[in-house]
Amino acid sequence: MKRTSRWRALFALAVIALSVYITATVPVRLGLDLQGGTQIVLETRSTATTKADREATDRALEVLRGRVDALGVAEPTLVRSGSNRIIVELPGVQDPKKAADVLGRTAQLTFHPVVGVADSAENPAKSEPEASKKPDASTKPEASKEPEAPKELVLPDESGQKLRLQDSAMTGRDVKGAQARFEQETGAGWTVTVDFDKAGRSSWAKLTSEAACRQVGDPARRVAIVLDDRIISSPQVAPSVACGTGIADGSTQITGSFDDAEARELALLINGGALPVPVETVEQHTIGPTLGASAIEATAWAAVIGTALTILFIVTVYRLTGFLAAVALLCYGVISYAALAALGATLTLPGLAGFVLAIGMAVDANVLVFERAREEYAGMHRPSPRSALTAGFRNAFSAIADSNITTLIAAGLLFFLSTGPVRGFAVTLAIGVAASMISALVITRVLAEFAVERAWVRRRHLLTGLATTGRVRDLVTRRNPDLMSHPRRWLAVSAVLLVLAGSGIAARGLNFGLEFTGGRLIEYTTTTPVNPDRARTALADAGFPGALVQSSNDNGLTVRTEDLTDAEAAKVTGTISELGGKTEKVRDELIGPSLGEELRRNALIALGVALGAQLLYLAARFRWLFGTAAVAALAHDVVILVGVFAWLGKPIDGVFLASLLTVIGYSVNDSVVLFDRIRELLGRDRKTTLEQITNQGILQTLPRTINTGMGALLILISLTLFGGDSLTDFALALLIGLVVGTYSSVFTASPLAIELHRHRRGGRRRGPGGGSGNGSGSGSGGGRPAQRGAPAARV
Repeated sequence: MKRTSRWRALFALAVIALSVYITATVPVRLGLDLQGGTQIVLETRSTATTKADREATDRALEVLRGRVDALGVAEPTLVRSGSNRIIVELPGVQDPKKAADVLGRTAQLTFHPVVGVADSAENPAKSEPEASKKPDASTKPEASKEPEAPKELVLPDESGQKLRLQDSAMTGRDVKGAQARFEQETGAGWTVTVDFDKAGRSSWAKLTSEAACRQVGDPARRVAIVLDDRIISSPQVAPSVACGTGIADGSTQITGSFDDAEARELALLINGGALPVPVETVEQHTIGPTLGASAIEATAWAAVIGTALTILFIVTVYRLTGFLAAVALLCYGVISYAALAALGATLTLPGLAGFVLAIGMAVDANVLVFERAREEYAGMHRPSPRSALTAGFRNAFSAIADSNITTLIAAGLLFFLSTGPVRGFAVTLAIGVAASMISALVITRVLAEFAVERAWVRRRHLLTGLATTGRVRDLVTRRNPDLMSHPRRWLAVSAVLLVLAGSGIAARGLNFGLEFTGGRLIEYTTTTPVNPDRARTALADAGFPGALVQSSNDNGLTVRTEDLTDAEAAKVTGTISELGGKTEKVRDELIGPSLGEELRRNALIALGVALGAQLLYLAARFRWLFGTAAVAALAHDVVILVGVFAWLGKPIDGVFLASLLTVIGYSVNDSVVLFDRIRELLGRDRKTTLEQITNQGILQTLPRTINTGMGALLILISLTLFGGDSLTDFALALLIGLVVGTYSSVFTASPLAIELHRHRRGGRRRGPGGGSGNGSGSGSGGGRPAQRGAPAARV
């Protein structure tokens, strides 16, 4: 074994061993739909200046969403209930009381000049200085006309000494960000570094420049940092700061006797911002899962069946190397699961289904390598499985790298620019990409190279699965169809599909689910405990198939539906009464969307930026021609998928959002693989027309397209047939996306690239230097003589 192979094998063993250890020792946190969690009901309170109405409560909800994300809780649910209540549901929280405390903090951050030390008898409350008090009878009238001094605040500092503070000179709105750090060199321990925005920098410089004019040691040389009417830090301005200059670098450091948890919590509150109105915890209890045990069990069986069918398909097509790829895919599953557990990610039912689907899609990298190896074996004078396998890994690397890098770019931007479930999806997507690369390029390669070097394998080339071109490639080679002879016809078909999809959206509209529209929440207590599974079935039979049912404490039951009429609400109550006996309605309120306007806006912005970044990367790797075509095909897939759901009246909810993001990733990968082959062919032949080069690329990558699609298709069929009602829409969306994405990569992106090439050349049919090249093509796709008058493939 070569030295590089030994290092590769050691790396694979280390990754697998670490993953097995994490899988065995660290449990994965399950989502609200699988395990339930903690429900905290917060109520907003009016202040002297702000009324706790629906608008203020919605603003408070967005601040709380940021705090929940910063707490590390993935896949939470936050909805407004009524006009002044917020329901927060947190899966797998270790310390619900602490979470409630952090959520309930108002987090009003202010910065105050210190006037001096207060009288020890003075109460730590808002007070007025003597000059501002109402004058008595002996005071001259003229004196009362003098301007009032600013109000003062008396608060104890960190040591308990009472300080007199002026009105705030700055607030938390002037803060750009905060970060907890451990200062080992200075011995300050855990601190919080606060960075100010542009306006805050000038205010901070002014505040510290005035304090610096006082003598060192004078309490008035201090600046008090106050959080929720409590001084958390009151540092003295350093002697090195000059009077009238101040600290102009736009940052400060909050020091104190913090441990790591306190410092991180303080940074969390500062970054999350202040609540517009105070909130108070009015309820806190445990809730059950939104999905029943039967639905979860059905999904698990569907996952097992789908994975087994995919493995059987790969072994049938690629024989020994297919079996080794199946082993690598199982390792991929362990690595991905371990990464989710190590990062503390939350696994929901769509996430679980997407995780299983990712196993099917992870076949792609292995199929790319094996198909290239088959091509190399067929084209060698003295072929051997080892040399063909090495060439396959080498030649497939660029396609694998480009497709995964584009996906990682999208995942990174979705993570940094969005919040909520979209951010959770980005984490899962990035983990899947990284694990797929390790599985295909390291583990599969180690196993396959070891196997093909065995003597008994070298004597039986057909056993490897690489010494045959495969039935699909043989069929394509015999017929050699010219798919790109009329590219505008394919574009016309795509245009018709887009019109049909768009008309569905315009005519029927989109049926947004509870996450987007909100609805009605009714909570009951029953004399007899009601099984949530029975309640879901009964409500579905009564005409409410989309109702979400959760157990609450011992005899509680919560039902969430779309907005109901009074008659429909009475029907829901009657259905629950038939199951639980005497039923009391504890709460009946309208609830807002869990995917609020700000979250939706951030998600759309993140998606737009991600697509733009992918376009730039593809333009750099494949020229603007192919990058534009790939992104256009992606948009084509999104519109058609949304249009089909509009025609079918299916809900557009969080599950659909997860499936849509998955389809986007799949569509880009398909286009990148095809354009990578076209780029390779263009490098070999600069005379053949772009139509013929594109046709060769399509035919040569067609076996990969079919085999990869079959791997994912078997998983999706299993989820559709055996996954139960909870996953039907999810699997349907992915099935549509798989078919449309495969079609668009070949029959939308490719013809569009050809037409853009023609348009860029000013509509001329003849390329520079003549257009009648005789490129014979390469690979098993074959080629045809270039047609006279067609543009040369100089892109």
